[in-house]
Amino acid sequence: MAEEIIIKQLLRNDVILQKKMTDLTIAIISLTKRVDNLVGIFEEAAKNVTSFSENEELKPLLTRLDSLAEQNRTISKGLILLEQYIRDRQSGIQPGFRPRPLPRM
Repeated sequence: MAEEIIIKQLLRNDVILQKKMTDLTIAIISLTKRVDNLVGIFEEAAKNVTSFSENEELKPLLTRLDSLAEQNRTISKGLILLEQYIRDRQSGIQPGFRPRPLPRM
């Protein structure tokens, strides 16, 4: 009787955890898309500003925009890696897990 209760609670907890992981994955996908759009906006802005690159007053701004675009690329890559990690965890694959061949007998 107690074992049944424990098993039911474990199953409930597993379902709740899977739902939360799915919600988190969806949120990360949405965030990744938004960051990608933001990177695109910054890249487009950088292209438009580079036409004014002869102006010495704009050079610090161009440098900052380039730096910001690079930071956004790094964040985007990190979010993609985090999404992959979560998907692997949901599917039961341990990150960094590499199956070893069986020893020969």
